[in-house]
Amino acid sequence: MAEPQIPRWANFILGGLSGMMAASVVHPADLVKTRMQLLGPRVKLSTATVVKRIVKKEGFIGFYSGLSASLVRQATYTAGRMGCFYSLLDLYKGQYGTPNFVAKLGLASMAGSVGAVIGNPAEIALIRMTADGQMPPEKRRNYKNVIDALFRIVREEGLMALFRGVESTVTRSAIVNAAQLGGYAQAREMLLPMMGEGIGLHFASAMVSGLITTFVYLPVDIVKTRVQNASEPTSQVKELFQIIKNEGPLKLWSGFVPTYTKLGPQTILLFLFLEQLVGLYTKFNRPPPPPSKGKKQ
Repeated sequence: MAEPQIPRWANFILGGLSGMMAASVVHPADLVKTRMQLLGPRVKLSTATVVKRIVKKEGFIGFYSGLSASLVRQATYTAGRMGCFYSLLDLYKGQYGTPNFVAKLGLASMAGSVGAVIGNPAEIALIRMTADGQMPPEKRRNYKNVIDALFRIVREEGLMALFRGVESTVTRSAIVNAAQLGGYAQAREMLLPMMGEGIGLHFASAMVSGLITTFVYLPVDIVKTRVQNASEPTSQVKELFQIIKNEGPLKLWSGFVPTYTKLGPQTILLFLFLEQLVGLYTKFNRPPPPPSKGKKQ
């Protein structure tokens, strides 16, 4: 997708809106992924089994637990990463010209790191709210919504609890953005001669991007999830070694299918929604044409 020629502030708003729209569609897959990551070392359940348990215990509405936190996360994290990426891209072009693939990966990683810090509080709330239905009744936090979650976390655990696991969130986001944005651009470039321009190309490129992103980011995402869901502060290194020791290295790719089910369509929807929003912005903010000059009589 061509970089939108819009004001830099609009990059943040349109990026956040496109992320919220995409997240509304793929939230159930994200919830299933989180539930699978939080299964203990002695629990071996398939994706289908986890889905059936959610339907049985919580009904279909259970797939949308934590949706409010997911939307706030997109309004902060995705707005930050997309806005920063396109703003950095504009700045780079002004100084050095069109960036190559490696430069784009670097810019995407930087943007992802900024977005991760901004969106970490909502990330904490999202992890806890989506995990709640799987916890024993006496251990559930029972947050009413994302606002209630954020205020209770601050009141019960302190302000810095909102930034627990921010190091692993930054690591994950830097990898995700490089893989998602860079992978999409590379796949699009390679498939274009064979498929030609159109929705088919966008779909295939996004699915390739989602596959690459899922594989490289799942290990850091699982560690981040464990750190952020912990009731006591812990480090990502400690959690990583505990997972490998107690559950085996393959646990680092637990939830691969629901994660890919989420990331593939989410990448497609993210860029499709973004293109439409940019098109609408351009349409309604296009300067009027200069008045035509009549012929002199």
